Amino acid sequence: MTEQLNSNAKTGIENFDWDAYAENSLYSDQERKSLENEYDETLSSIVQNEVVEGTVSGLTKREVLINIGYKSEGVVSMNEFRYNPDLKVGDKVEVYVESTEDKKGQLCLSHKKARALRSWDRINTALESDEIITGYIKCRTKGGMIVDVFGIEAFLPGSQIDVKPIRDYDIFVGKTMEFKVVKINQEYKNVVVSHKALIEAELEQQKRDIIAKLEKGQVLEGTVKNITSYGVFIDLGGVDGLIHITDLSWGRVNHPEEVVQLDQKLNVVILDFDDAKKRIALGLKQLTPHPWDSLDPNLKVGDVIKGKVVVIADYGAFVEIAPGAEGLIHVSEMSWSQHLRSAQEFLKVGDMVDAQILTIDREERKMSLGLKQLKEDPWAKIEDRYPVGSRHKARVRNFTTFGVFVEIEEGVDGLIHISDLSWTKKIKHPAEFTSVGSEIEVIVLDIDKENRRLSLGHKQLEENPWDVFETLFTIDSVHEGTIVDMFDKGATIALPYGVEGYTIPKHLVKADGTQAKVDEKLAFKVIEFNKGSKRIFVSHTRTFEDDKRDAEQAEKKANQKAVKKLKTSLEKTTLGDVADLSALKSALEEQEGASKE
Repeated sequence: MTEQLNSNAKTGIENFDWDAYAENSLYSDQERKSLENEYDETLSSIVQNEVVEGTVSGLTKREVLINIGYKSEGVVSMNEFRYNPDLKVGDKVEVYVESTEDKKGQLCLSHKKARALRSWDRINTALESDEIITGYIKCRTKGGMIVDVFGIEAFLPGSQIDVKPIRDYDIFVGKTMEFKVVKINQEYKNVVVSHKALIEAELEQQKRDIIAKLEKGQVLEGTVKNITSYGVFIDLGGVDGLIHITDLSWGRVNHPEEVVQLDQKLNVVILDFDDAKKRIALGLKQLTPHPWDSLDPNLKVGDVIKGKVVVIADYGAFVEIAPGAEGLIHVSEMSWSQHLRSAQEFLKVGDMVDAQILTIDREERKMSLGLKQLKEDPWAKIEDRYPVGSRHKARVRNFTTFGVFVEIEEGVDGLIHISDLSWTKKIKHPAEFTSVGSEIEVIVLDIDKENRRLSLGHKQLEENPWDVFETLFTIDSVHEGTIVDMFDKGATIALPYGVEGYTIPKHLVKADGTQAKVDEKLAFKVIEFNKGSKRIFVSHTRTFEDDKRDAEQAEKKANQKAVKKLKTSLEKTTLGDVADLSALKSALEEQEGASKE
């Protein structure tokens, strides 16, 4: 028995396939090859880096299992199918074979890459065929949204999201919507899609149906769709109409937001519509009576009413006496002053004022008002308030070359002629004497009631100093003066008491023969005094020329007196003294002759 076992063991060892045993296979090479061929025929021919079609075999929250007929299933992230939230088991999808077997022996697939490889062909086909496609809105961007379409990031403009203006873009992020491809830039690979285009055709038909039923004067209910600075767009149920800002209220409206709010429902009246352009003009204020129709019928010219300033312009102010009923106060009716200034100097928006009705036209719905009429006209009793000779304080308003315009009170103006500013100063322009806005004392010289103007003076507040100057600056009197200005034909001399004198170049020659200069202080003799024209002519040269002439005349008179005395003595002397006297006479005559030379 033992021997038989040992014999069998030896026989078995000699015939045993140790290679097959090492590979843990119980099949021969022929049998193994046959079995492998049978198995390969059950599998698809999978090539790496190609796009194939697969079937969804399983779904989880994070992953999608896809069967492409390979020995194992591939796993794809659910994020790659977010554009298709309705994905279910059994759906056919395209995938890109990244690797038939990774380090873990897993089949690696990508749906995103498969879509990207086929995307441009599909995008162009969708544009050409006007196909409706599905996309996933990824995020917001400037002016619109970014949409994932076939793995390509397309741009969805904000104006193409819906037919209605979108106020909150964030509510669309993460949504899957249907789109149409409206534009492709092949060079830059840019794609523009639109959701609005899907519903516009239907809306156009709705608009045509609605407009066909419209009539002027018809009242409809609508919803405030959009508010702009110039008006309000109303959704009438598929078609939009515009209420212009002027048709919102009978009163003044600065911005439509003062009257309506977004999404507000209200009744509107159809004012006009255009079938061709599909424009509808709506009105809101027309549903209420015009304020002028309900205005007090007893209002008349001369009545005083109260109102609120609603608009200010340079030429006047509009005052609302009732909502939608206004009157204009022209700037000329705001003050008795003849200076037409801006209305902003008198009133501001929001002021409550009392005004008198000047004109009223109910048919034209116009009214003019006045403020100054509620005050007494200052010129009505001007002679009593500002009699000739009365003194007042005034404010300088402006200058002219011939004088100064001043205002004593609002509405009472006067002119100070340049010659009435000062007794002594020679003023070339009023700006040398005063300034605009300054206060100046005046005296009334004359009243021109018809032209509403007073003639005023300033220098008349003091006595005329020229009455005194006439006694001080007598002819040939000498005074110290300073040359303050020189010109071609003469010079101006500053004399005592603030008086100015005038002279010509030949009277400025000094004793040494040189010409006097500006700022020199010299003695001047008065050679002419004109009280009427208030001018004094002086001379420096005459101060020493006249002294020399006076000395010569005095010497001449003394010599003449001595000769006369000698002649008288000669007549009384004796003949014996004649010789001596004759010699003395000759000497005197020679002396007299020398003095003449």
